[in-house]
Amino acid sequence: MRCFTGFQKGVNLGGWISQFAKYDPEHFRTFITKEDIAYIASLGFDHVRVPVDYNVLEDEEGNALEIGFGYLKNCFQWCTEYGLNMLIDLHECYGYSFDPLKKDMDRSKFFYDDALQARFLKLWERIASEFKDYPDQVAFEPLNEVVLWEVFDAWNKLVRKYIETVRAIAPKSWIVIGGVCYNSVMSVKLLDPPYDERIVYNFHCYEPMIFSHQGAYWMEQFPSDYRITYPQPVEVYRAETKRILGEEGPIFLPEVTQMGPEYFEIIFREALDAAREKNVPLYCGEYGVIDLADNPSKIRWLKDIHSAFAKFSIGHALWNYKEKDFGFVDDSFASVKDQFIAVI
Repeated sequence: MRCFTGFQKGVNLGGWISQFAKYDPEHFRTFITKEDIAYIASLGFDHVRVPVDYNVLEDEEGNALEIGFGYLKNCFQWCTEYGLNMLIDLHECYGYSFDPLKKDMDRSKFFYDDALQARFLKLWERIASEFKDYPDQVAFEPLNEVVLWEVFDAWNKLVRKYIETVRAIAPKSWIVIGGVCYNSVMSVKLLDPPYDERIVYNFHCYEPMIFSHQGAYWMEQFPSDYRITYPQPVEVYRAETKRILGEEGPIFLPEVTQMGPEYFEIIFREALDAAREKNVPLYCGEYGVIDLADNPSKIRWLKDIHSAFAKFSIGHALWNYKEKDFGFVDDSFASVKDQFIAVI
């Protein structure tokens, strides 16, 4: 299987120009700075994944906002200075959001609406034009977390349009494509074969969700005081997943008999097989544990998933650098920060 060169060990800059509390230029100016990028580089990371929302880059009519593109260009300059690469992830586009707190959104409309897709592609034309001259340093991810499983065919068709649009401008840039069902590792096999040699298959991993998202306020099923440690017997996670989340998932695969690195190797297997068969690099764009979990459990989980990443040369970007309930520079992580750095 090929390797996503230059994007093997990264961290997300979530909460900066995406998923912010309100549109606030002072926040955009100060939340992530050159000093943050220098610190990230000093820890041995090779790239940052930069989530950005459409309303930072364009106004309500779809006109480009130069100040918004300036944030991306500043970040790229800092990354260049400190030897980091950069993955630009459009976290929300006009007409679509993965965010479960946006309850009134029709999450299928975008995938069948020509006007919405035209606006999406126009925005990406501008992004690609800004960074087309740096194909080894700047990668593109069209859209974060397609929620609905049933739109996978429509998503593949839009991805084809996206690749054709971007390739007309940036023929050599890496393009990172995720699957459906919140970018589930189980959906990588549904992605169309790659259109060229600069395509990467992408997934997110917060498994088992009952552990990584315990007490998450944005998930209505979780009691706010719910806590569970890692590792636990598989049967415990299955029973708790059914009781709390009421859903299926990789934890229910019959091959899974115990937790540890082998758990991740099993749930990654289909994605790895698809990547090998199609000769595509595999990348995990998000993984992590909520700050409500106890720190020793976080470290054990990180060691296990990193073991699988290393075994199969899967590039990855931790969620998250700062705040957003997962930040590793926050006070809640202070007592195990040295252990964490040793793991990564």
